[in-house]
Amino acid sequence: MKFLFHAKSFGYGLCLAILLSGFAFSVQAQNVFIAKNDEKSKEQVETNKVESTEPVPTNSVLTRIGVDPSQTKPFTLNEAIRKALENNNSIEVARGDVRLAETQLRSLLGIYEPVFTITPSYNNNTQPQTTTLGGAGASGVTKSNSFSVNGGFSQLVQKGGGNYNVTFNNSRNSSSSTFSQFNPTFNTNLGVQFTQPLWRNRAIDSTRRQIKIQRKRLEQSDADFRRQTIDVISGVQRAYWDLVFALRDQQNKVANLNLSKENLRIVEAKISAGKAAPLEKAEVSTELANREAEVLSAAQQVSIAENTLKTLMLKETKDDIWNQALVPTDQPVFSLDAVNLDDAIKDAFDNRPELKRLKLQKDINKIDIDYFKNQTKPRIDLNASYNLIGLGGAYTGSLNNITTPLISGSPLTSSNAFLLSELLKLNPNIVVPNVTVSPSINTQFIGGYGQSLSNLFKNDARTISVGATISFPFKNKTAQADLAGAEIQKGQIEAQARSQEQTILVEVRNAVQAVETARQRVLAARRGRENAEIQLNGERKLYDVGRSTTFLLFQRENALTNARNTEIRAETDYNKALADLQKATSTTFRINNIEVDSPVDKQ
Repeated sequence: MKFLFHAKSFGYGLCLAILLSGFAFSVQAQNVFIAKNDEKSKEQVETNKVESTEPVPTNSVLTRIGVDPSQTKPFTLNEAIRKALENNNSIEVARGDVRLAETQLRSLLGIYEPVFTITPSYNNNTQPQTTTLGGAGASGVTKSNSFSVNGGFSQLVQKGGGNYNVTFNNSRNSSSSTFSQFNPTFNTNLGVQFTQPLWRNRAIDSTRRQIKIQRKRLEQSDADFRRQTIDVISGVQRAYWDLVFALRDQQNKVANLNLSKENLRIVEAKISAGKAAPLEKAEVSTELANREAEVLSAAQQVSIAENTLKTLMLKETKDDIWNQALVPTDQPVFSLDAVNLDDAIKDAFDNRPELKRLKLQKDINKIDIDYFKNQTKPRIDLNASYNLIGLGGAYTGSLNNITTPLISGSPLTSSNAFLLSELLKLNPNIVVPNVTVSPSINTQFIGGYGQSLSNLFKNDARTISVGATISFPFKNKTAQADLAGAEIQKGQIEAQARSQEQTILVEVRNAVQAVETARQRVLAARRGRENAEIQLNGERKLYDVGRSTTFLLFQRENALTNARNTEIRAETDYNKALADLQKATSTTFRINNIEVDSPVDKQ
């Protein structure tokens, strides 16, 4: 799988981690998240700047277990997504499913590879004979030796469902039989057999059905991989913005804590000068303790958000990044433009992997229907074969004409010789004439293995066979039942597709509504924060001239802190809603410039 990353999807520039220079204590860089272009935030920091130099009440306020605050890792959202694509274990499992489906498809395609076979064998045979008619000599047995090397190759033909088999057989035979005219004898045979279905299994058979289905399942595994990847990317986006909010929330609560410490310093000075009652110090100390608890809770939320993001980004539990403090450098994006619902629904119906998976399931069901319909037909196969025969050997007789008595041999084994012997007893003067015998063997067969091959390819000796195999069950209940089951599954898949489309429609509508609601919340939160700033400035002026109380000042400070948190929460929720919309419409790859190669294109 190939992933290409570009930065245009997230750009508003980098956010710098800076120190709140006017606060009472130093905050580590990873806990400060202020965009360098956010001038309002800088102005607000300047407004709240105090001169206190007192330390934080406890040194462990911002400590996170297992994280070295001196090791920070700034990173963008694009970098977080890229790292998740490389290391996320859920993506690795889904990628493995795709590879497994690829191997299963290659395994099925392997059935169409030609198969070469070779079978060498040697036989030694000693056979007793009861008469000389068996070719036995004085020993009463015949001995034979044969050595053969038979080879050939066979292959199934994917188009048409036929198969062919080519054989090339060779043998060398020697025998002690007195009747053998060739010793040794060399036999060669070259044959081709071909079987072609003419009706059942011609358009589709079991093997081709499985291959077609496996191709669809490979595409389904690819769709599952894309869905899993989209889920992980969406999770990274949400975790990234949760960490942004957690760090901003911690920053705001730290700032609020330092305001309380400055108020405590001022109250202590007033008490020392006799301008304030000692009871007022207890009120400020109580508020200070409450704000310390809020900072501790905020630090815990930072740790939770950071660990969630690391889980999505990292593969091993021993990765060094586990001990580093993550510093997100992207700030939330915001647009005044509303999302078009119709375009979002169209994108979802065009891109959702779940719909693609159901479409592929429909294709698998159609393959099953076609196959089972084919199996209801009778089977008619064409069978054809063509064989060439070659022969050669060493001739054991004479190639010249031979003069021999017309009747010869032993009266014990030859009936003609026995009759002649009886006639000679009656008339010893009978003369048996001689006859001239010419060789009865064709000289083209005389020779060794080379002569046998020569005779083979002369095509003088051959066998041609053409026939058909016809078979059919009387009722074929199995194929008919399988076909009926496939038709039922077709209706189920169509119902599942309609249900899935409704689910996707609801998800998209809810996602668009969430984006619009978050957009309105951002605008409302900004107005609330601006008014809280005005109220705090006014309350502080009243407090400085003695016309307000510490209680009211604390209320305004807390209100401003809450307003700031509400604004950053609204901004991060808006970005999380955009991520959810990308997930609902399956436009995550396109918007984040990610390309995924399909394994189906390589098959």
